[in-house]
Amino acid sequence: MDSIREGAVAICDTLVRAGYRALFAGGCVRDMLLGVSPKDYDIATNARPEEVAGLFARTVPVGAAFGVQLVVLPQAQYEVTTFRKDGPYLDGRHPSCVTFSDEKEDALRRDFTVNALFYDPLSEKLIDYVGGQDDLSSRVIRTVGNPRERFSEDYLRLMRGIRFAARLGYSIEPDTFQAIREMAAQIRHTSAERVRDELIKILTEGGARRAFELMDDTGLLEHVLPEVSRMKGVRQPEEFHPEGDVYIHTMILLDLLKNPTPTLALGALLHDVGKPETFTEEDRIRFNYHDKVGATMAEAICRRLRMSNHETERVSWLVEQHMRLAHTPGMRESKRKRFVREDGFQELIELGKLDCLASHGDLSTIAWIEEYCNNLKPEECRPAPLITGHDLIALGYEPGPDFKAILSSVEDAQLEGTIHSPDEARAFVLRSWPQSAAN
Repeated sequence: MDSIREGAVAICDTLVRAGYRALFAGGCVRDMLLGVSPKDYDIATNARPEEVAGLFARTVPVGAAFGVQLVVLPQAQYEVTTFRKDGPYLDGRHPSCVTFSDEKEDALRRDFTVNALFYDPLSEKLIDYVGGQDDLSSRVIRTVGNPRERFSEDYLRLMRGIRFAARLGYSIEPDTFQAIREMAAQIRHTSAERVRDELIKILTEGGARRAFELMDDTGLLEHVLPEVSRMKGVRQPEEFHPEGDVYIHTMILLDLLKNPTPTLALGALLHDVGKPETFTEEDRIRFNYHDKVGATMAEAICRRLRMSNHETERVSWLVEQHMRLAHTPGMRESKRKRFVREDGFQELIELGKLDCLASHGDLSTIAWIEEYCNNLKPEECRPAPLITGHDLIALGYEPGPDFKAILSSVEDAQLEGTIHSPDEARAFVLRSWPQSAAN
């Protein structure tokens, strides 16, 4: 038994010894039945929040109004939630009130049947009030009860149902699917932060291509990422993209993602987002400056999704730079070294590899870049400065805006291998930057 599960069992044991009912609940039960080790364990109990807090040394009331206590153990942190029945949902996310109830009522308030199972770890007994075990066996995603009611309670469930179906490789029960189609526009009422988190899970947990195809089939894609929806039908030159249009290319690329970082995943999704805006067809199909247009669009999308500044900058950079990889072998040595040492370059190489595999399949340039990077010593890529601004002053140069350009040109020469010592650097400056021009 792994340590995280041991902690969860210990919590249940403590609650039961105190006279309460305590069960594993939700996704951890689903994963256990699928033979997957849960990443975390949620526990449901008939103990009230204050009673839970009284039984453990460290607790945090993360949702006291909803009966949620966070129990902190050395192994992990665990959400312990009191069995409850939800009142009406008036805002598309939160119940207006909750009433503490029993385990059956608690199961009936949950989103999908496969997520509404309980498991008693002490008696090792599965408890199923909603037919979730049958749906797991049949590989079906179905809401608990009326799908329109479940989705009205929390519109993010429209995306969650698709994520579960795609990740697990399940079908969506017809009435549940139809309800998603009918209510797709309601996703606009969900906060950008929650949509962002769900998108990141879709892109990184597996099954990303199928999830986006399901979002397209249900109409969700147009409301969540209309920029991706507009890729459909945008033709590409067959000699470079025999696979088809921009949307098909992007879907194939998503299918190739394997445990990507969120920024790589978003960079992959949006790398050609500028193509619909830059499509021209004169002598042949072209997408002039689609990388730069796409970078601006990617930044706007990330801002809309409330991504962090660092993530936004990385995704935009990946989109803007992905076409430069093809020119790397022909770059000047100094320019190439500056390029490959940029933060995020390893993600860019992976994006380039996926881009090639999703189109023409020629990885020769990527292989060249990887070999070049493997043979490049750190000191060759980031050499110690040969001179500083103080050295320029000592040579008689007046401090000013030219200092940055002078020092950059010295580093370029250093990266090119044409100068190797401080004396050579000073001679280079005096030769290349006459003081009358620099002052």
